[in-house]
Amino acid sequence: MRFRHVVLAAGMVGLFCLPAHAEARDISRDTLPANDGWASEGEGTTGGSAADADHVYTVTDRAGLVRALDGGSDTPKIIRIAGSVDANTDDDGDHLDCADYATDGYSLKKYLAAYDPRTWGSAKPSGPQEEARQASARKQAERVELLVGSNTTIVGLKGAVLKGGSLQVRNATNVIIRNLDLRDAYDCFPVWQPNTGGLGDWKTAYDNIWLAGATHVWVDHVTLSDKGHPDSAEPTYFARNYLRHDGLLDITNGSDLVTVSWSRFADHDKAMLIGNSDSATGDRGTLRVTLHHNEFDSVVQRAPRVRFGQVHVYNNRYLADGDDYRYSLGVSTESAIYAENNAFHTPGHIEAADLVKSWNGSALHQSGTLFNGYPVDLLAIHNAYNSGSERDLTADVGWTPTLHTKIDSAEAADRQVAHGAGAGRIP
Repeated sequence: MRFRHVVLAAGMVGLFCLPAHAEARDISRDTLPANDGWASEGEGTTGGSAADADHVYTVTDRAGLVRALDGGSDTPKIIRIAGSVDANTDDDGDHLDCADYATDGYSLKKYLAAYDPRTWGSAKPSGPQEEARQASARKQAERVELLVGSNTTIVGLKGAVLKGGSLQVRNATNVIIRNLDLRDAYDCFPVWQPNTGGLGDWKTAYDNIWLAGATHVWVDHVTLSDKGHPDSAEPTYFARNYLRHDGLLDITNGSDLVTVSWSRFADHDKAMLIGNSDSATGDRGTLRVTLHHNEFDSVVQRAPRVRFGQVHVYNNRYLADGDDYRYSLGVSTESAIYAENNAFHTPGHIEAADLVKSWNGSALHQSGTLFNGYPVDLLAIHNAYNSGSERDLTADVGWTPTLHTKIDSAEAADRQVAHGAGAGRIP
């Protein structure tokens, strides 16, 4: 589809400008309000609100989205997504499936035969099938990895969906992503990672949104899920689930000053990682993130898991479910989570002691927590129930949040989030 600007009367085809009056309220020029989390620090987060008329686009397909993103340029721009945009398409807009990306003789059957731990052992995969998998993965990455540059606002119009894509904000600043349903960042070519201490695991490549070395980012009223290809429907290989999805929203590589608000994370395993790993020295001293008024529905773990960061987690709603549930708040190396007035709902087999998990963590502030409608002290419960396997956490995380709007009671926030979180729900 050709790339061009047309007047609204010509219809929405490919890439074009949309006048502000076409919407009842033009949310694409919104900026982050003052004191709304870490992303409001200093000059705040304004995204592409300063874009001139030549850099305001509406896109209806992958080709238009790629052109509007302009290779991740810093030019102020507003990108409105209309309808359903499929990242797994060729330049003519035809859908691509995993077979279209496979190259150099790759096949899952051959890959499984080559690296079965019973015959291959615990060595890292190498040789023709691993090389073919890497080449195939590169072909898919060229399609689905969408680089977002500085001074950019991406908003969804009514009912907008981006499926199969991974929005990547890498080493960029001043970015806003709002009112968009992002689903099914599906990896066709997971890699087997053996483990000398056990069987190993499958590793996937794509997050729905990935912030890497990003600063001043506001993610608001988005819905993130695996809708279309749930991992629960995938088979098991080498006695491990053959996962096709990585995170829903990962914040790593020294990212800083981020606010995630009024968003919905649903039906996924590892929802949100803040901080790369225990050895990722680039994350130390950064990773200041605010999470408020978000809903985590049927998320197995990482809601979030935090390393190194000063993370304010308040007024969120958690709906834990399923036999595979592991935890919600992950307290890892040098993390400083300040959690207040959050509401958790669980079935009978999930207890309050299951909600917090620590890996080398040392502290967790929590207050105002509701568990199935009853007030609980998550810190005291964690220390009482996990003292045999994990060291006790202290309540002193070394900081107190100041950049926030009104903090409601957990009960009030629970009701508000149930009705207001996710794409299509901006007041």
